[in-house]
Amino acid sequence: MGPSLASVEAGDGPKTGHLLVLLPFSPILPGEFPGRDALLAVLARKGMKPEDIARTPVRVDAEALYSFVMPDPSSPVFSIHTLMREALEPLLSEHPEAIDIFLASGTRPDLVELALYCAWVNGMPLPAFRKKGGDKPLSRIWLHGAQPSFDAAASAAGNNLCRMLTSLPGNSLDPAEYRKRIRELAATHGWEIAEYDYETLKQMGAGAFCAVAQGSPAKDAAIVHLVYRGGASRKVALVGKGICFDTGGHNLKSARSMQGMHEDMNGSAVALGTLLSATLAGLEVCIECYLAIAENHVSPAAYRQNDIITALDGTTIEIVHTDAEGRMVLADSLVLASRSAPDLIIDFSTLTGSMATALGSRYSGILGNRQPLVDLAVLSGKLCGERLCAFPFDEDYDKDLESDVADIRQCTMEGEADHILAARFLSRFVDDRPWLHVDLSASNHKGGLGAVGTDITGFGVSWAMEFLQEWLRKW
Repeated sequence: MGPSLASVEAGDGPKTGHLLVLLPFSPILPGEFPGRDALLAVLARKGMKPEDIARTPVRVDAEALYSFVMPDPSSPVFSIHTLMREALEPLLSEHPEAIDIFLASGTRPDLVELALYCAWVNGMPLPAFRKKGGDKPLSRIWLHGAQPSFDAAASAAGNNLCRMLTSLPGNSLDPAEYRKRIRELAATHGWEIAEYDYETLKQMGAGAFCAVAQGSPAKDAAIVHLVYRGGASRKVALVGKGICFDTGGHNLKSARSMQGMHEDMNGSAVALGTLLSATLAGLEVCIECYLAIAENHVSPAAYRQNDIITALDGTTIEIVHTDAEGRMVLADSLVLASRSAPDLIIDFSTLTGSMATALGSRYSGILGNRQPLVDLAVLSGKLCGERLCAFPFDEDYDKDLESDVADIRQCTMEGEADHILAARFLSRFVDDRPWLHVDLSASNHKGGLGAVGTDITGFGVSWAMEFLQEWLRKW
């Protein structure tokens, strides 16, 4: 289950009419590589020097379609990914069945992995519902001048799964259908699975989750628990917000704000994509996923402002705004995750508009209760090209969440620093275990971001894989 990647095979000469050529970062071109004469002619016609290719890829349409790129190995990974994606764009826009990737003499071999990752994620078209059907995916990559490297394949597979699920409209991926797809993935990849449905959670006392889920007449919401046992003693819990559609509840969103709210399950898709990537990579760690899958509806049964809700750990919550449903479903999911005594908890969610206001959609935000983990998270973002910005997490922010009638307020009406207050709220439910909160403001960026050319970016999967490997090495 899940999108497949193009196979990679070693080639001994051009196999297709679509060629990506990686050139060494140098003002002098190598003596021989495919399309060299055609490239020199184009450079002469445009008045360009070879080193200009380092700033922008050059397309040459000759006996075949060539795209030449000259990445500066000292550039940030994000910049190299962007350059690679731009170089692949004219090739993949023709939806070929296969492409060639050539590594010219003198080019650093580690750039091949970045090129392959970009080809894998951009070679998979997102689901389309047009009468004529969708575009065909890239099925084969011929690699020349380097040995095939599959280190990035696991991350690409997870990113593709995340983006595919996130792109599906709400009538194609409601909680029931989402849970069905997860069961199929669990069966395919050997994950243990348990589903805590609405009635079970209600009996358990998971009032925060059920407050949001009770507005849906289908009662198909659940917290889905998945386990990958990587044969190691250390355990990580991944928690994901899976709101398949968010109307805002009684505090109804405007039409403009409601557009795209089928993507509000992206945090759960990031967690699920990370689980797939870790499985394919054989990561030596036990990973437990808790996916909070529900919808936030307007209905007579939906929760309301000023309701007092009791969470799974007994914490009472004063409801201030029904559109702050993400922190509600995450609260009980974090309690479940903390009860399994993990060494680390990471939650992913498209949680707050204020994070998008603070950062735009080029970065996502990171907060946590252990500064060394936050620092490692930011470093991992630089290493993999998915950038994170750390925000304050000081205790005095809790003053704004004090309630006269409950243990804590859900949020404030003013909305000031809501991304920080949301994290402070969630921290109440992790039992002081090492914990990171990723607010996915970069889950959707118009025109693509870094390695990914679609608006839906899959941001977080690559970062999580990089971070987990760094964490396993250093902790």
